[in-house]
Amino acid sequence: MLTTEDFDFDLPEELIAQTPLEKRDSSRLLVLDRETGHISDKHFDEILEELNPGDALVMNDTRVLPARLYGEKPETGGHLEVLLLNNTQGDEWETLIKPARRAKVGTQIVFGDGRLRAEVMEELEHGGRIVEFTYEGIFLENLESLGEMPLPPYIKERLEDPERYQTVYAKENGSAAAPTAGLHFTPELLERIAAKGVKLVYLTLHVGLGTFRPVSVDNISEHQMHSEFYRLTEEAAAQLNDVRAAGGKIIAVGTTSIRTLETIGTKFDGEIKADSGWTDIFITPGYEFKIVQAFSTNFHLPKSTLVMLVSAFAGREETLAAYHHAIEERYRFFSFGDAMFVK
Repeated sequence: MLTTEDFDFDLPEELIAQTPLEKRDSSRLLVLDRETGHISDKHFDEILEELNPGDALVMNDTRVLPARLYGEKPETGGHLEVLLLNNTQGDEWETLIKPARRAKVGTQIVFGDGRLRAEVMEELEHGGRIVEFTYEGIFLENLESLGEMPLPPYIKERLEDPERYQTVYAKENGSAAAPTAGLHFTPELLERIAAKGVKLVYLTLHVGLGTFRPVSVDNISEHQMHSEFYRLTEEAAAQLNDVRAAGGKIIAVGTTSIRTLETIGTKFDGEIKADSGWTDIFITPGYEFKIVQAFSTNFHLPKSTLVMLVSAFAGREETLAAYHHAIEERYRFFSFGDAMFVK
């Protein structure tokens, strides 16, 4: 039985990157060969060397919503912070509200000059609330003008340019957090990758804040994963099947792309088909990968489900050895940190 402690490591706090580097692709890249356990230190733009003509590079094109809103109760002037988690139906959203005790069913909340308003419709477990929004104009435009980017809890610095918490190919609105493995790519690097004969394929998985939720049980098999919405289009499925048929590798960018592809592979017995829905797939050591043959990812939190996912692919001991190497070599960790490529 694997426990949460089996995925722990000591991370010096100063290695948690607080701000993005000036140039996206100037971050470092640790390359781990899972067959040999060999580790090499490179720069991110050298990922080109790990990709071959005929491969597919699969990226998550979700876009982070400026999902943190600050409002007040019109009858008392009391301040409330509302964090949008996911759009349940129509203008209803699952949210987290602070302080939750002030957000009973029926509570009215006004944002900004009143063009955007909300009413608490339902109380959920874990302090969540379903709220229904009313607004003038277009909801997303109101959100862009009133909302803030919800940075992860371990980032204390203010982000000067909110676009740096978006990938350069982000287009499908819906995430509460960025698919951070994609933050290293520039349009120029993607052009060079495509020019090498690598197919650029996009899918969508809207990242929920549950990605930051710590594993609170000792036995990892008892952990309940959060659900996230995903979509793979007919066009993308056809591209991936063409690559597969020609003997190319399917290489995922980030754990969100891995989870989407493996959800589909699990659902369709290893086949790749267009699909959409909600996934709560939890990939841990012992899982047999059905689609993904290599991937890039950032360095994740100790004892997190994401370290467990990397360990499922590369081996627990090999993964922890790579992390210890990264710590010794002063790699930068988490959302704005450096990357690793596992093959």
